[in-house]
Amino acid sequence: MRLHGHNFSKLKVYLITNRNALAHGMGFLQVIEEALRGGVRAVQLREKGLGSSELFRLAEEVRMVTAEYDALLFVNDRVDIARAVRADGVHLGQHSMPVDVVKSLVGHDLLVGVSTHTLAEVASAMDGGADFVTFGPVFFTPSKVGYGPPLGLGMLEEACKKARDMPVLALGGVNGDNLTDVIAAGAYGVAMISHIFSSKMPRDIAASVVNK
Repeated sequence: MRLHGHNFSKLKVYLITNRNALAHGMGFLQVIEEALRGGVRAVQLREKGLGSSELFRLAEEVRMVTAEYDALLFVNDRVDIARAVRADGVHLGQHSMPVDVVKSLVGHDLLVGVSTHTLAEVASAMDGGADFVTFGPVFFTPSKVGYGPPLGLGMLEEACKKARDMPVLALGGVNGDNLTDVIAAGAYGVAMISHIFSSKMPRDIAASVVNK
């Protein structure tokens, strides 16, 4: 596989941060640490709207927390900040720099994940050398309304076939009730935002998914 010596199983549950989805009374770093205590071992820092210095400081804090749990840290879009805090990888969107360009910059130093929403985007990410992709939204979720209607399990299955040996993480409305169906469709793991970040019990939610 493509993770260059990293523990592949750490991508089974991929937590994507969203400070705007925090449940009342829960702090940003508190939710991340609770999810890590629940067994999550990969975190993507995705906090749009922050200036570079603020994002860098936040990335430093998240790196410290993830390092305590031997968890992978990915920084959304910002290769410079990912390098500066010694993150494990960077995560690209469809409007980011091309995957092959980023891979030429980082080599094997950083893993590269890519957000995909169509089979063509999966193929493009794979051709560019991505280490893994997220694919969705598979089910309805408020955080992904802008990406159109849910793609469904059938399309997820097609995406996993298209990706061949590249891991596909199902994103969008995935929870404990439909997790078995998602894995049966071929997904290597799941990416979660609101299911954990909006919960008042992120450790329990994380554990229920990790141990499913």
